[in-house]
Amino acid sequence: MKIAMIGTGYVGLVSGVCFAEFGFQVTCVDKNPAIIERLRAGEVTIFEPGLDELLMRNVRDGRLTFTTELAATVADADVVFVAVGTPSRRGDGEADLQYIHAAADEIAAAMKPGAVIVIKSTVVVGTNAAVRERIAQARPGVPFSMVSNPEFLREGSAVEDFMRPDRVVVGVHDETGAAAMRRVYKPLYLRETPMIVTTLENAELIKYAANAFLAMKVTFINEVADLCEKAGGNVQDVARAIGMDNRIGSKFLHAGPGFGGSCFPKDTRAYAATGRKLEAPQTLIEQVVAINENRKRSLAQRVVEAAARTSARTVAVLGIAFKPNTDDIRESPSLDIIPALQAAGLTVRAHDPEARQAAEAVLPGVVWCSSSYEAVRGAGITVLMTEWNAYRALDLGRVAELMDGKVFFDMRNVFNSQDLEGSGLEYHSVGRPLIR
Repeated sequence: MKIAMIGTGYVGLVSGVCFAEFGFQVTCVDKNPAIIERLRAGEVTIFEPGLDELLMRNVRDGRLTFTTELAATVADADVVFVAVGTPSRRGDGEADLQYIHAAADEIAAAMKPGAVIVIKSTVVVGTNAAVRERIAQARPGVPFSMVSNPEFLREGSAVEDFMRPDRVVVGVHDETGAAAMRRVYKPLYLRETPMIVTTLENAELIKYAANAFLAMKVTFINEVADLCEKAGGNVQDVARAIGMDNRIGSKFLHAGPGFGGSCFPKDTRAYAATGRKLEAPQTLIEQVVAINENRKRSLAQRVVEAAARTSARTVAVLGIAFKPNTDDIRESPSLDIIPALQAAGLTVRAHDPEARQAAEAVLPGVVWCSSSYEAVRGAGITVLMTEWNAYRALDLGRVAELMDGKVFFDMRNVFNSQDLEGSGLEYHSVGRPLIR
C-alpha cells in the first residue's frame, strides 16, 4: 500500500512519518519548495520531541520521501490523506475550507480508480460529504472511497499519541474505505487499540465535540480558580479531589492563563459557528470562547496593576509557546498578554527555549534574552507563562537577587511554598493564596 500525505504541517508531517514507521511507503507533499528541501535534508520543520529521529530513520530506509509534485504522487497512491490547514475564517469563526477544496480538486484530477481519499484535517460536519460530491462531479464514473479520520494529537507528545492512541476514529461511506483504514492502522489493531468505525458526519462531530469538551474543562477550572482566590481556597486541592471522581477525570484541570494553540481556540469557534449555522446554538461553548478571551485580558491587568503599585517599568516573561515541548505560538496567551503590558508602557524582556524565532515576528518591541536568568535581570516583575522544565528548576533565590523588584507571577502554578522559602519574592499564582 502506498500512502500520499497532502500537507506537511503539524498533523501531516507527524502522521506521514509515523505511517512510514508502521512500514508503509509514504510520500509527503507540500507546495512550498523550501520546506520540502529542508525535509529532504533530514531537517524537521516543527519542534516535536522524537520526530527528528523517526524522520531520519525512515528517509534513510527509503520508506519516506518528500515532494512538491502532487499529481504524480496522488496518481500512484492507494490512500491519499489530506492534512491541510483549516484556519478560522475572519468574521464568523467558521473553518476556512479553501485549502481542503483546492486539495480535493487536484486529487480528483490525478487519483487512480479505487483510491481512498481520507480527510485528516479538522473540518466541520458535512465537509466530507461535500468533498465526496465535489470529487465525484469532477471525475464522473471513477470509483473512489471517502473517509474521515480526525487526529487527536497533542503537541509535545504527538508521536506517542499517534503510536499509542486512546482510540482511532474512522468515518466511512463504504466498506472499501473501512477496510483500507483497518489495514493502515493494523499495527495499532494488533495492540488492541479501539477503532470506532462510524459515519462521515459522526467522525466530524466527534473531533469537534472532544476538543470543545476539553476546552470547557480548562475554562471551568479557571473559573474555579477565580472563586478560590476570593474564598481563600486552593484550586490545586480542589482540582485534585474532583479529578479523583472517575466521572470527571483529572486531565485538563490545571488552572492557568487560558487555552491557546492551533486546536482549541479555532475548533471551539468553528463548533459554535456550526451550531449557529444549523440553528442548534451551542451556548455553553459560546461562553467558553468568551470567557477564555476575557481571562487573558484579566491576567494582563493583574500584572499592570502590580506594576503601578510597585512602580515597576520592566517585566520579564518566561515562556511564549502556548505549552511546553513545542515551538507553536498560535493563539498563545502570551500573544495577548505581552502587547497588553506594552500598551501600559511596560518594557518586556522575554525568553523561550524553542519559540523565540516564531515569536520575534509577531511581538515587536520585546527584548529577547538568551536565558531565563538574563531575562529577569533588572526586571521589576517576572511572569512565568509556559511551564517548561527549565523553568521548573529555576533557583528562585537567584531570580530575586537578579530582579530589581520582587513580584513574581506564576501563571502555571509551578512552584509551592517550600520553593519560595527564603527567596523574598512576592509570589502570585492562579487560584492559590498570595505568598510574601
